[in-house]
This record gives sequence, structure tokens and C-alpha cells, in this order.
Amino acid sequence: MIHQMGLYGEYFQSIKEGKKQVEVRLNDEKRRRIKAEDTIEFIKVPERDEILQVKVVELKAYDTFLAMYNEIPFDDFGCEGWTMKEMVDGTYEIYSPEQEKEWGALAIRITY
Repeated sequence: MIHQMGLYGEYFQSIKEGKKQVEVRLNDEKRRRIKAEDTIEFIKVPERDEILQVKVVELKAYDTFLAMYNEIPFDDFGCEGWTMKEMVDGTYEIYSPEQEKEWGALAIRITY
């Protein structure tokens, strides 16, 4: 199955360069349909001028983004050298704490 998701340019580029191996999302209804071996088409936003296809290797759900970041090395997110505060604050710029509480967090391990 193929799933489409928007992805901001810097994260899109990080996957393209092989630096980012784990994509962070809410574990919402749309993401719960994703299975290992599925394909994700990332559409570069806001331009929508480039598409990147990746294969899902593994999915792991967490109650919070903090729990995820405590378990997975920052390098796997393409965030080498970041602090825990930068990781969590950066995620909260995209998803609200209320969304996190409602849905939880999802780590999607991919291969390009």
C-alpha cells in the first residue's frame, strides 16, 4: 500500500541524503493504517514540487514524543547534536501537546 504525506523541505532533504531514518508522526487514524513493507510518498511542502518514495521498515508507538526521543538516537531522526529540549520543542512546533495526549507518538523507521 502507498501512503502520501507532506514533509517540510529540510526533513525531506535529510531523508534524501540518507541522514534521517525515522520519521515522527502522531499515531492518529491515518498513520495506524501504515504497516511494515508499505511505501510512503513524501511530498515536499510547501512547494509540492518533489516526491520521495521510501519503504517502511518498522513502526513503534509511544505515549509521548519524549519517550520516543529517550529510546531512539537523535542521529536516526537526522538531528545529530540536538538537545532533548530542541527535539521536543521542535516537535511541538508541528504537533500540539493536546494532539500528543490524544493520539500518542509514532516512530516510522524507513529506508530510501
